[in-house]
Amino acid sequence: MDCCNISHQIDIPEGAKKIVLTGNPNVGKSIFFNSFTGVYVDVSNFPGTTLDISSGKYKDDIIIDTPGVYGVSSFNDEEIVARDAIASADVVINVIDAVHLERDLFLTQQVIDMGIPTIIAINMMDEAKKNGLQIDLDILSKELGVPVIPTVAPKGEGLKEVKDSIHLAKVGNSSIKLEKILNDITKNATNRAEAVLIMEGDPHVSTKNNIKDIDYRDQIYMDRRERVNQIIDKVVTETTDSVSFKITLGRLMLRPLTGIPMLIGVLFLLYEFVGVFIAQTVVGITEETIFIETYEPFIRGIVDNFISPSSFIGQVLIGEFGVLTMSVTYTFGLLLPLIIGFYLFLSILEDSGYLPRIAALVDRMLTGLGLNGRAVIPMILGFGCVTMATITTRLLGSKRERIIAVFLLGLAIPCSAQLGVIMGLIAPLGAKYFVLYGLTIFLVYVLAGTILNKILPGESTDLLIDLPPLRLPQISNVLRKTYIKSVSFIKEAGPIFIIGAVIITILQYSGILTTIQDLVAPITTGFLGLPKEAATAFIMGIVRRDFGVAGLNSMSLTPDQILVSLVTITLFVPCIAAMMIMLKERSKFEAVAIWISSWVIAFLTGGALYFILSTFS
Repeated sequence: MDCCNISHQIDIPEGAKKIVLTGNPNVGKSIFFNSFTGVYVDVSNFPGTTLDISSGKYKDDIIIDTPGVYGVSSFNDEEIVARDAIASADVVINVIDAVHLERDLFLTQQVIDMGIPTIIAINMMDEAKKNGLQIDLDILSKELGVPVIPTVAPKGEGLKEVKDSIHLAKVGNSSIKLEKILNDITKNATNRAEAVLIMEGDPHVSTKNNIKDIDYRDQIYMDRRERVNQIIDKVVTETTDSVSFKITLGRLMLRPLTGIPMLIGVLFLLYEFVGVFIAQTVVGITEETIFIETYEPFIRGIVDNFISPSSFIGQVLIGEFGVLTMSVTYTFGLLLPLIIGFYLFLSILEDSGYLPRIAALVDRMLTGLGLNGRAVIPMILGFGCVTMATITTRLLGSKRERIIAVFLLGLAIPCSAQLGVIMGLIAPLGAKYFVLYGLTIFLVYVLAGTILNKILPGESTDLLIDLPPLRLPQISNVLRKTYIKSVSFIKEAGPIFIIGAVIITILQYSGILTTIQDLVAPITTGFLGLPKEAATAFIMGIVRRDFGVAGLNSMSLTPDQILVSLVTITLFVPCIAAMMIMLKERSKFEAVAIWISSWVIAFLTGGALYFILSTFS
């Protein structure tokens, strides 16, 4: 494969140097390119505006702009374009964002490791000052081994100094510890830059150089990240001088000593709002007063004029599990208020900029489960909808992390509708049962993640995430997002609830439901200590877990039985929609393994909990 050379794409005069602009997305490279060449390139606040290679003349040399990337590799088209430009560069001008120095230096160190003469333009220094960041440029230059020039590109500050320093570009200090292996590969490769890419497992570069595929990527990336962290510790100092309250608050959210109490406080507010106010007060009105006491008698009266309630059609329409009675009441009277409450709260967290800070805060904790802080985003989204959250696991850095995240989502993360009903059922039992429920689910979550982290090969990748500024959410935007997501829930769940209600009615009308209840009675009554009718809720839970939990809502259970049934159905198999997405996102083997494992873990945990409760009661 032809790679790592852009000479055939760009007309480069003989003797001209190829000066390549590199950097992460949205760091202001286009302004530098415009300044060097006078050629206009679209400058906007959106990453990816320079997907194609742009080139122009600067004196006797050629300036080449590249797409914004986080690393030199071949995972996508942007990285391939950037890789080919960087690997064939004579000089690299690496533009980095002073506010996100820890993120951007990974690419910087990779370019330096490739042995390419480099100078650093550290941009947005004014923003760094506003954020209370002091950066020691002299130490940074010494650590990297290349010139570092401060700039504020939108104001034109520092651009002339960068142009005047091109001849000072140097090969910097490498972070690669496997130098002997690198030297051996370099002897058979085009140059050191391509040898580094070969060591990092780029198959295209290996093929070009007729070298057998090798892969030291994990080791090299780990050493590089460690080196960057060491540099950050030496050069960046946070101050409180001229720092706004929002900056100070944002920092407090990231420190475990203050951030964890804040997170607990936010979760408590979520519980009070959704679990107490919505689930008890609001749902008490919508479900009981409006739908059960008013709507259902009304609709039964109408249908009764045309169809016998005891007939099969009558049972399907207005029976115990009727599509016009139970489905409508569950969907609009029980679940919709909970969905609106949860999405309202989640939209406020999203728009305030708090969610990425939660990711950074819990990064170290999730590393023990084989994940990094970025996984908190699908996990939090999973509290809204596991199906949607499963799709967002694509943002995780490795297949191993995606497997662990999808498994934990399917196992131990209740969706918003399910969570709302759970809160509504367990809140009246008091703090003891709430703590027991939360502790049990948390233990299963941690144990499952820890075991997967041990048995799956590989390690967690590093967290690279932008922290947006904290801001007050706009009410109109919060309401609009809540409305869109709530309507989406009705469109998605409504038809499934109707299908589920029809299936349950058929099973009941034919007597199969009673047969199933009798067959699984040793498990539901003997192992879990629940009434045999609880089997109906589990069958409903296969359709949707919130549908199953709603089924428990109408049963007469003791506090211990409520706790056992809620734990079991929380860990129960993913709903049909989530399962379909798992089949799409993962292999059939992995999806089926997750499905079967959820069955086993749910009933074993429920049985163990019943045994403990009955022993100590």
